[in-house]
Amino acid sequence: MKRLDYYWNSLNFVSFILLPLSWFFCFISKLRAGLYRSGFLKSFKAPVPVVVVGNVTVGGTGKTPLIIELVKRFQAMGKNPGVISRGYAGASSVWPQLVDEKTSAEQVGDEPKLIHKRTACPVAVGPNRQQDIELLLKKYSCDVILSDDGLQHYALQRDLEIIVVDAQRKFGNGFCLPAGPLRERVSRLQHVDMVLWNGGDDKQLSFKLQPQFCLPINKTNAHKKLLTEFEGKIVHAIAGIGNPPRFFNMLHRLGIQVIEHEFSDHASYTQSDVIFDDDLPVLMTEKDAVKCDGFELTDHWSVPVDIQFSELAEEKLQQLLKSI
Repeated sequence: MKRLDYYWNSLNFVSFILLPLSWFFCFISKLRAGLYRSGFLKSFKAPVPVVVVGNVTVGGTGKTPLIIELVKRFQAMGKNPGVISRGYAGASSVWPQLVDEKTSAEQVGDEPKLIHKRTACPVAVGPNRQQDIELLLKKYSCDVILSDDGLQHYALQRDLEIIVVDAQRKFGNGFCLPAGPLRERVSRLQHVDMVLWNGGDDKQLSFKLQPQFCLPINKTNAHKKLLTEFEGKIVHAIAGIGNPPRFFNMLHRLGIQVIEHEFSDHASYTQSDVIFDDDLPVLMTEKDAVKCDGFELTDHWSVPVDIQFSELAEEKLQQLLKSI
């Protein structure tokens, strides 16, 4: 049987059958948001500014690379940012959890582990975002909090909202769950501080994910490689992210011949999952690489990405960050 999200990008029989449930979901979502905004349902106001980076669709849009970039920018401004995350697929039985060098992706989820690894920023993980923030403020002198996802978590008040949209997939068939991929109606975009299009053109508020090099996985004192060194070569490529084709297409554009290995978002790996019966190199996303700690690997490489903003997005983002 095909996964439900197979049907989310088109108008089809399955999506139409699910429309009544979709209408009910949209109604409940709008009602819930209204109850929080009116003050009927209580929400938590943190003593420091809160920036929420989220989306209106299910699946990956590039939120985590953006969080990493925002953390670095706040650090460059002399601020002490902290990050909170739901920690999807984390196996810990105790929440909230602080992430450090010894914390595994299995405990807290791959995205919090990656954010801490790339930024050395304090990260608290748990389903209760108020508790996450209180833990960060108790242990660290954070003066701004970034929430990785949580746009629909109206129990948390926020000072700044940024929505990330995949410029290729956009909003699928335009229906709310379960008939489509929307968590909220597209009209939600009109009420946030910034909408960023991942992969959009230069005339939009957009950004592109740019790889420059790759790093050997689980190798100490090893040197990074330029991705151009793999040009014209055949490699295995592993992606367990919200939109795996984005990673594969990125490598194709660099002239790399890719044997694709697509996994579900937040998939857990065993060593046998990432080792193949040949001598070809293996490239994987950073998010996948953090789940391979402790594996005995030979020619396996993590591909970090950095964000390149359009001129319009850069100007708008600088204004927003200075307002915090």
